[in-house]
Amino acid sequence: LGESLSYMSGFGNEHASEDPRCPGALPEGQNNPQVCPYGLYAEQLSGSAFTCPRATNRRSWLYRILPSVCHKPFQPLHEGHLTHNWDEVEPDPNQLRWKPFEIPKASQNKLDFVNGLHTLCGAGEPRGRSGIAIHIFVCNTSMLDRCLYNSDGDFLIVPQQGKLLITTEFGKMLVEPNEICVIQQGMRFSVEVFGETRGYILEVYGAHFELPDLGPIGANGLANPRDFLVPVAWYEDRKIPGGYTVISKYQGKLFAAQQDFSPFNVVAWHGNYTPYKYHLENFMVINSVAFDHADPSIFTVLTAKSTRPGVAIADFVIFPPRWGVANNTFRPPYYHRNCMSEFMGLIKGHYEAKEEGFQPGGASLHSMMTPHGPDADCFEKASKAKLEPERVAEGTMAFMFESSLSMAVTEWGLKTSNRLDKNYYKCWEPLKSHFNPNCK
Repeated sequence: LGESLSYMSGFGNEHASEDPRCPGALPEGQNNPQVCPYGLYAEQLSGSAFTCPRATNRRSWLYRILPSVCHKPFQPLHEGHLTHNWDEVEPDPNQLRWKPFEIPKASQNKLDFVNGLHTLCGAGEPRGRSGIAIHIFVCNTSMLDRCLYNSDGDFLIVPQQGKLLITTEFGKMLVEPNEICVIQQGMRFSVEVFGETRGYILEVYGAHFELPDLGPIGANGLANPRDFLVPVAWYEDRKIPGGYTVISKYQGKLFAAQQDFSPFNVVAWHGNYTPYKYHLENFMVINSVAFDHADPSIFTVLTAKSTRPGVAIADFVIFPPRWGVANNTFRPPYYHRNCMSEFMGLIKGHYEAKEEGFQPGGASLHSMMTPHGPDADCFEKASKAKLEPERVAEGTMAFMFESSLSMAVTEWGLKTSNRLDKNYYKCWEPLKSHFNPNCK
């Protein structure tokens, strides 16, 4: 399946693609001819204000069989556990950890990607175009004759169990665990799954993800632009007499509109506003090779910047397999209190600072200024370890959604999901004082 799909490479590039069944479908030398090739309609999808500086200007032109405007009126759709109401429950400043989120069996409860969206935490407001939300998705059924688009912001999707075949207006992407994809604001997509499927979503309102600046690292390193893959044009000219459902996430709520044709009817497109995917194994890891830690910002894959220099609305950070060689250094992550919120998930393996309890498909949230760090076992072991070059996080991929916003947890996160680990705080209780004023 994955081998039969083609991609174009490059982050934020100007791409152009035609379905090979219709060569010459892209107009030559202009965007909006009086009559498009093959009798297609021209439609622009803008991802930024027209007058944004060229470096941040995002738009694509789509050449489609029918324009997106051909649909019946939108009606409210029950949003289940999707929310942006951050006042459902009282704030909770505690260290929070969740056991792996349960995926219902299809025989008991058929859930597709949209039905399986559960908001865990977030901050800010989609109407003001400022904020983020973190969602968990669990599903067991493919989306059939329905698609979703997000009017509020961008989805960064991290599959943890089960692969996703995502059909978009720009073409198809197969996204497997240890890969991520970004579906940007307004892009219609449908998700096909192949069994019990679970993952994490970082949603940002009002900013797009970009590659972090590299500063003195130089021109190369971290996530390299050429490793980001963009789908190639693919269309279906399919009538659905029973009705195709287009779902919009708008101002935090879901709305559904009916139309009688597939929205994946884009024969050709060009532009720099596209969905894309990235394989986390391609990340070029940079680490300390003498002593101490580089701060975890060195592991940033993508960032959604705020208006304050150096401060992100959200960063997507990974902790990949690498060498640990620092001398005379406590090598696991240090004890920390942070002016940022740190949400962590685990795709596979064991996270070094919490060998037990933090499991693939689970999560943790260390909120603004809430202390966190290695558990007692990890501290004792690392304080006595013989310091030799060693592989760290082999067979593991943990990640962090870090935000400058103070996130609230939903009622589903704290109560309804029934996955909160009430004993998390106990992992630090065995830490004991080693202080001796008579012995340096």
